[in-house]
Amino acid sequence: MRNVTITIYQFDELNETAKEKARDRYRAGALDYEWWDGIFDEAQRIGLKITGFGLDRRRYATGELTMSLNESCQAILTEHGETCESYTIASSYAGELATLTATLAKEKEELTEEEYTDKADDLDETYQEEIERLTGEYEKELLEAYSLMLEHEHEWQLADEQVDESIRANGYEFTEDGEWA
Repeated sequence: MRNVTITIYQFDELNETAKEKARDRYRAGALDYEWWDGIFDEAQRIGLKITGFGLDRRRYATGELTMSLNESCQAILTEHGETCESYTIASSYAGELATLTATLAKEKEELTEEEYTDKADDLDETYQEEIERLTGEYEKELLEAYSLMLEHEHEWQLADEQVDESIRANGYEFTEDGEWA
């Protein structure tokens, strides 16, 4: 029988080359869970159901609004900070929606009783078409913002600092060359 002695190292005891090897090995299996769940849940609270995403060459997110444009904008303006991209988007569309609604009300108010009968339905139809257009644009911009959030979260999860912290927290041990012990 052969008896071999191996020296075991903590992450911080490794040289830089061995640390990089340990990081690479950690990254290979680091995201084997649904790390995006928090972002999906937060999107759901503001009326956006994300149904898919990609992070490779063509970053994207797919999904659909589950609330009206107004409800979603109000949820974001209530829950998100002013520095969030989603807040900027919601603020802009909430303003457009308010302007559109005010314009419709003013146009209807200026109609005579006879004109109101003839033109009110046309004004309502035009208003609904504009709401649909705004909602489509809003949904597209919101999905783009969430695809960026997903990309940033993914990059953060795999950044050296985060990987190092996770390795330390889990107490992993290594051989001198950075292989798992």
